[in-house]
Amino acid sequence: MTNPNNVSLNISHELAFIDSHALNIPTYRVLNEQGVLSEGATLPEIDQDTALKIYDTMRFIRALDERMQAAQRQGRVSFYMQCLGEEAAVTASAAALDDNDMIMAQYREQAALRYRGFTLEQFMNQMFSNELDLGKGRQMPIHYGSNELNYMTISSPLGTQIPQASGYAYGQKIKHINKQTGELDSEIDNITICYFGEGAASEGDFHAGLNMAAVHKAPVIFFARNNGYAISTPAEEQFAGDGIASRGVGYGIKTIRVDGGDALAVYAATKAARDHATKTGEPVLIESLAYRLGAHSTSDDPSGYRSKDEEASYRENCPVARFRTWLVAQGWLNEQEDEQVKEQVREQILDALKVAEKVAKPPLEDLISDVYDTPIPSLQAQYEQLKSHIKKYPDAYPITAGRIK
Repeated sequence: MTNPNNVSLNISHELAFIDSHALNIPTYRVLNEQGVLSEGATLPEIDQDTALKIYDTMRFIRALDERMQAAQRQGRVSFYMQCLGEEAAVTASAAALDDNDMIMAQYREQAALRYRGFTLEQFMNQMFSNELDLGKGRQMPIHYGSNELNYMTISSPLGTQIPQASGYAYGQKIKHINKQTGELDSEIDNITICYFGEGAASEGDFHAGLNMAAVHKAPVIFFARNNGYAISTPAEEQFAGDGIASRGVGYGIKTIRVDGGDALAVYAATKAARDHATKTGEPVLIESLAYRLGAHSTSDDPSGYRSKDEEASYRENCPVARFRTWLVAQGWLNEQEDEQVKEQVREQILDALKVAEKVAKPPLEDLISDVYDTPIPSLQAQYEQLKSHIKKYPDAYPITAGRIK
């Protein structure tokens, strides 16, 4: 007999409800909170160069976050969001990918972009919206994008990248489908990873994106960063189920929950997820558990919704220090040299900041110069009106007025 409902016909004669807690989803961990191999855990295959690149990236992002948070407080940039506490989750997951895999990020994944090779100067140019910015100054600070590095430009609205990732990943799969049989005739070469927070998982786009990927079998890794808070809303007020992982199971997607403070666990989980996606063409959901140590953004004051004691208890479990301890034990990292490099990185960041903030802003015509091959009449008319307005009030636009052509 056919099963048009597409559900498991496991007949029971007992009247009983099932809830998500019955799933008892475990959290995968390799290193304990002291940076030592957990009892019963197996180290993933990872070479020294990759491990050190992960650490170098985390160390850089930690220093960048500290400097740019201070720069915003000084009024030098308008806005910033730190990766603080989630460096391992973002960096190690990016390290497990192929460089040609597409990254669709939210706005706390600067570590993934750095791992791909985004330069310090490129970071600074974007945050100061100067004429060297790849986005031509059109985006808020930390809304990065790089065509060269396969990093889709970030959008501020929550969750928009989730269904986009499903569609993009399905496009990556199509060229590997046999037109006669409808099956894969070769392993998929590249996939998409989509990052988002647990707050974004409350958006409708999350459900639409996951269902689309599950039904059409799109090779996308949904990487949910469950950091405990959607701005000021704690997780317990966001959902009643067993985190985000239970939703992946509900949509029929292969799912794993991982300790997001453990770089090795994240690396191994993402490697396995990518392997599954390339071989089957199916999606995978990874839920990363890592506390957001900093504020949501420079516009946020976390003291209004969580205690200093709570923050301090999680600060002891620093993902950067945890991985550093393991590297030192492996003999792959020299502590004294590491401290010297930290100071060098801080100096380099400060020097780059001083240079980028003095670079001229993009010319006004860059607002419309490549939106269309030839600006449409209505857009050109708006541009002319803007020029007239700025010329009329040059004192109100000192940076721009002198550069209008």
